[in-house]
Amino acid sequence: MASILSVVAQGQPAPPVRGKPFRFAVQATNAADAREWREFVRKVEQLGYSTLTLADHYLGPGPAQRAARTPRQDLAPIAAIATAAAHTTTLRVGCRVFCIDYHVPAVLAKEIATLDLLSDGRLELGIGAGWSATEYEAMGLTFGTPGHRIAKLKEVIALVKAHCAGEELDVTGEHVNVTGYAGTPHPVQRPHPPIMIGGGGKRVLSYAGREADIVSINTVAFTARNDDGLSPDEEAVRRFEYVSAAAGLRVGDLDIESSPFFVSIGDDADEAYRHIAEKLQMSPDVLRDHPNVLIGAADAVVETLLRRREFHGVNYVTVRQSHAESFAPVVAQLAGS
Repeated sequence: MASILSVVAQGQPAPPVRGKPFRFAVQATNAADAREWREFVRKVEQLGYSTLTLADHYLGPGPAQRAARTPRQDLAPIAAIATAAAHTTTLRVGCRVFCIDYHVPAVLAKEIATLDLLSDGRLELGIGAGWSATEYEAMGLTFGTPGHRIAKLKEVIALVKAHCAGEELDVTGEHVNVTGYAGTPHPVQRPHPPIMIGGGGKRVLSYAGREADIVSINTVAFTARNDDGLSPDEEAVRRFEYVSAAAGLRVGDLDIESSPFFVSIGDDADEAYRHIAEKLQMSPDVLRDHPNVLIGAADAVVETLLRRREFHGVNYVTVRQSHAESFAPVVAQLAGS
């Protein structure tokens, strides 16, 4: 049977992918004070978003932050997640994603179980192997090879699952050695909070397909063709195929998450495409079908997301804090469908 990618490359309609119902998240990073944060998380809940997440970044303004090109994030994630949970009732909360090298594994596992308990089972655990060598250096950490970081990621995830099981821990490996006590508290969500693993390459996405509950697809490069000759749309399809092949029959139970890099909801789509294309110094045509661009009136964006769920499997879309209100009409039309 031909893969979805081969069908797309031949210009034929792709066979429909049965995706899970849509849900949406906001990734937030900042608030001027406690009141602003409380009001914002309540607004996100009222607008119909499923989840509010933070990222795991720590660099304040300065040369290191500019060199790292990480978004400015003033709020540390664990405290902000706990506060968001305390001031909402249905909104899921989490981190997209915790970096394994920024936290002591045994401590992170207990924080995760505690956050799930105190949020009444509303935690989503995003966890990753780290990506910003500049941020590591600025924080005094060693940025290991991809193989080293991925191996540690696997051991940390195994520890989290064992901790949440509540039995006496005996997790030993090259990077994680935790023994001699039971994991507490017991999380509300069993056997553990949903785990999100993200990536762009075959190795990590295949692992995510086997082990995760939510698979996050990294941003596709903003080029007409990548080194393998694939368009951005074809690359997104290939990444979903990596996940599907590894997940097997459980693929229908996975949330496939992606975050648009550029969002503009409004009637003047041509102007928005032109502005972004000038900024990136590329043709607007590359942007029109790019899997990490959502531009146009709300109804048009709805149609785009429906189409992408069929081709890319994506049912879970995360937008930035600044787009929470403008994107809400799309959420109103698609959430739960």
